[in-house]
Amino acid sequence: MALLENRPFDEIAVGDSVSLSRTLSQRDIKLYAVMSGDINPAHLDPAYAEQTRFQGVVGHGMWLGALVSTLLGTRLPGPGTVYVSQDLKFLAPVKPDDTVDVRVEVTEKQAQRRVLLRCDCRNQHGESVAEGHALVIAPGEKISREAHELPDIEFRDRAGYDRLIRAAKSYETLPIALVHPCSAVTLEGALQAAEADLMRPILVGPGERIRRIADSAGLDISAFELIDTPHSHASAERSAALARDGVVATLMKGSLHTDEFLRAAIAKEAGLRTDRRMSHVYLVSSPDYPKPLMVTDCAINVAPDLATKVDICQNAIDFAHGLGIEEPKVAILAAVEKVNLHMQATLDAAALCKMADRHQIKGGVLDGPLAFDNAIDPEAARIKGLPDRVAGQPDILLVPDLEAGNILIKQMTFMADDDAAGLVLGARVPLILTSRADSLRTRLASVALAVVACNMRREKGDGDDD
Repeated sequence: MALLENRPFDEIAVGDSVSLSRTLSQRDIKLYAVMSGDINPAHLDPAYAEQTRFQGVVGHGMWLGALVSTLLGTRLPGPGTVYVSQDLKFLAPVKPDDTVDVRVEVTEKQAQRRVLLRCDCRNQHGESVAEGHALVIAPGEKISREAHELPDIEFRDRAGYDRLIRAAKSYETLPIALVHPCSAVTLEGALQAAEADLMRPILVGPGERIRRIADSAGLDISAFELIDTPHSHASAERSAALARDGVVATLMKGSLHTDEFLRAAIAKEAGLRTDRRMSHVYLVSSPDYPKPLMVTDCAINVAPDLATKVDICQNAIDFAHGLGIEEPKVAILAAVEKVNLHMQATLDAAALCKMADRHQIKGGVLDGPLAFDNAIDPEAARIKGLPDRVAGQPDILLVPDLEAGNILIKQMTFMADDDAAGLVLGARVPLILTSRADSLRTRLASVALAVVACNMRREKGDGDDD
């Protein structure tokens, strides 16, 4: 490990100097913004900065000051230095990808171990971008310490989540039935979605119980329409009827079991069924993947057979079309990327691909079986010699069964901290199926996705699945 050694006051002479060179990166800019809370668009918005010609004058000047501090604290005088003052003047902007040479030189030694240093910062063109002086108290004794490694810092880009919320807000606020919202978490999510103009909640459930829960949690639901029902089964049936009659745009699961929620939606009298098997899809936004990624089916069909997988696949493809993906790439996941006669998931994958070749599954490009690594990573796919029409760049991951899908999506959201929004497809309206463990971000994203899906159907002029 490298050593940090200082220059005690007695060893310092006028004219001593040290320097360093550093290139300003977008990562540096983001890190400064996170640490300081300074979200000035002159620092973070390249278009604004270019327009105003102020990029770097203030925020990146603080970056220059930090580089001067680095030299003083680690090189001259080094460990044990006490910073007294600094009077840097920022003369020109420093832009991303600019390289700056920072130099400090001792100009004066004063009483009480004080040292005055001239600071000079120049860009790759030799132009002065900052200059001034720093006053420090130099250490009185020699210090030598091991240099600690800095921790890795990872930025989580939430651009996909933000785009989804903005897209939903661009449409009119839709009425959505919140089915049996008998928990504070469910009601709080509805309040947050309403305040964000994502939905107009219609609460369907036991009125007295819902009001009591809201009062206990300090939640004001007085602005929401509340349709009183005696129990969860009645709540689900009444909500499905509201969707059938066009009173609400869609349904959102509250504090009732998933089976009960879906049973009411698929009941013949509810009028929401189509010829398709219903399936669930997550839309995942991950900073580690260059585009939105759909994962299906992680919530409804436990052990789908081939016929069910056909509907799961077609539901996801049709939904991708609505999101503007003309020919979505579908990676059919299994444990391996070769057909194995003893592994049903690989046989199903091969059959699905052949069905797509015969236009029994339409509108997408299918490949499988694919293991997760070579499905999602171009380099892993290249190493395995797989064709790149899907491998390494899918829009949709079709999982072999619910257990595999559920584990995968929870790893992505709980460990990788990816954003995910989920919907049930295959009915005449999209259904919002949330879990009690879902974060508020996931709930809001799911509502936003439902709003976008509802408006996709309206723009298409098609309320039914093909």
